[in-house]
Amino acid sequence: GDGDKRQCIESWKYLPAVYYLQNTPTEQKMSYRGGRGRGRGRGGRGGGYYGGSSGGRGSREGPQSFDSSKPRTGGDNGGSHSDLVELLRRIDGKQYPAYHDIESSTRGWVNDIEGYTLYIGRAQGDPYAKPTRCRVIVKGDTAKFPPVSHQNKVRSVALGDYLNRVFYQSCKDMGADVKAREAGNWNGPKGGDIEISRPTQHVIEQSAVRILPNGDICAQFTVNLPARGRSILGYKAVQIFDQTLPQLVQKSLIYTSLDANVVTRHVLNVEDQEWVRSNLEIRGLVAFVPDGAILPRMSGADDRPMNDTVKDGENSKLVRFHSPDTLRVSFDLPNMGKTLAGIGIRKGITLIVGGGFHGKSTLLSALQVGMYNKIPGDGREFCVCSSTAVKIRSEDGRNVSEVNISPFISNLPFGKKTDCFASPDASGSTSQATNIMEALEMGAKTLLIDEDTCATNFMIRDDKMMELVHKDKEPITPFLYKVKTLSKQGISVILVVGSCGDFFDVADTTILMDSYSCYDVTTRAKQIASSRATNNGALAASRASFGNVTPRCPVGTAFNPNNGKITVRTKALIAYGDVELDLSGLEQIVSKEQTNSIALALQRLTALETGSKMTIFQVLTQLNALLDHEGLEALSNGQFDGSLARPRTFEIAGAINRLRVNGSFVQLK
Repeated sequence: GDGDKRQCIESWKYLPAVYYLQNTPTEQKMSYRGGRGRGRGRGGRGGGYYGGSSGGRGSREGPQSFDSSKPRTGGDNGGSHSDLVELLRRIDGKQYPAYHDIESSTRGWVNDIEGYTLYIGRAQGDPYAKPTRCRVIVKGDTAKFPPVSHQNKVRSVALGDYLNRVFYQSCKDMGADVKAREAGNWNGPKGGDIEISRPTQHVIEQSAVRILPNGDICAQFTVNLPARGRSILGYKAVQIFDQTLPQLVQKSLIYTSLDANVVTRHVLNVEDQEWVRSNLEIRGLVAFVPDGAILPRMSGADDRPMNDTVKDGENSKLVRFHSPDTLRVSFDLPNMGKTLAGIGIRKGITLIVGGGFHGKSTLLSALQVGMYNKIPGDGREFCVCSSTAVKIRSEDGRNVSEVNISPFISNLPFGKKTDCFASPDASGSTSQATNIMEALEMGAKTLLIDEDTCATNFMIRDDKMMELVHKDKEPITPFLYKVKTLSKQGISVILVVGSCGDFFDVADTTILMDSYSCYDVTTRAKQIASSRATNNGALAASRASFGNVTPRCPVGTAFNPNNGKITVRTKALIAYGDVELDLSGLEQIVSKEQTNSIALALQRLTALETGSKMTIFQVLTQLNALLDHEGLEALSNGQFDGSLARPRTFEIAGAINRLRVNGSFVQLK
């Protein structure tokens, strides 16, 4: 009831805020701008407002009164909600391009009764084109979310994430996301569906729903404008904008319609996760996994937590994570008011060992997404990892451009240099060396490695092979011989191994996974290492310097797409002009929305001046600062794009590095 909600609002006042995250996204400005004339000039059957129109310069004057019987052709219209309804009725039965009359990118259609303004971007050209992007701004006085619920960046992102989930689920519950289409019938009804970005298990800054600094709620979604053939179904559109959309706004964007306790729990849980992550460094840790965590997932295609189930007559036993006593640390959570205990993985070299199918890779998989907060109930809440951790693997066939891999590989046959290595088809070892050097170039402080996805000849080389093949004939210096020097330079490594005990010689901590239970076997591993003959080659290399990380400068002109078209096909694939950009090696991308943002970020590189000496690290650090200040709107140019989520600079750099174009980098000498 109202009393419970008031009590919940009051309870916010006594919950401490995280002191270090006070920056919030810049408010989306809704200043009026004149629209540009389109000049389509389509006479004939279109009739009405589209017969013989000509292009012209858009007006720069402020909003004027709107007459729904005389709308401006294809411009920035706007007015009251009743004006929009009347306009949709007037264009019922007209040809599809007449939908351009409802476009309103800056003035908006104001619904005073429901307390929101609807903005409609450029209308789709036909029923089969991409749906029309829309934005709703709900005034803070209408939404009535307590200011403390979004008082800093973390809380604002968490609240926006929760509202996105409610909006998405409301669309499904109401059937608003269902298209009206008669199979095989061109003249049948089409479109009519409302869609918003589908949330994942992760809580990441996104553009679908966000909270503006003044407390207004901004939701961005698409509407597939309804038609029969190419004739507008105006009254169906009225139903969408006059009935369905107001209900969605009421159900998902108004505080009094939501369970205040659930909203509070979601926001504060996410903030506590961020607090734990921020404390890893001062505790000398690179990762933390709490007792009771559920690490296994439903399947490789379903990221939800695994349940205790019975399948084919057999119990699928769920084992919750439990830390060994010798590695247990605890955190006193500032918001939830409880102590959280679990395993603290310290800086240095940590091995995760064990038999096959005993949970080694499952643990590493949880850590590799530990830089993202999770929704309550995911099972991996508070499984946190350093924000500068990067997953490393080999990638046969990946593109490499001007990377110094000489710390690992040198003396290639025929005198091929490796201090400025380039290849359109890298091998397993050269690709893994490249991935490490590129991660270090971008400032990675923790490397996450699973031997299952590594090149064996890059990782180790045993005594027998060294005796048969002289070191002068082997260009690869195995990772085993370099990992200790990396650690001495402040780079931590978490490594899953199940086949090579040589890493015991260099490990600081060794964790054993046995039937998904975790044990500290560091002492035993060191005893085994000391009882065996010492590998002199490994010891000698561990005392040597690592080598140099050579900075590189992206060349802006190389990133112009050849045919001008850029399409994100899947989470792991971008069609960039006539080039297929494969991102499957970037395992820390968790949503297609992040890939959408990466594709837009790639296009910004074309603005780099010829001869620019800005390194890729500097370019992306500058972009990151821009996103901190302006949010994801800085990428979308105000196109009401609700399909974006924020990627890390490591994944943006990974995409840039993998794009198969000539002359994309030059080394900074």
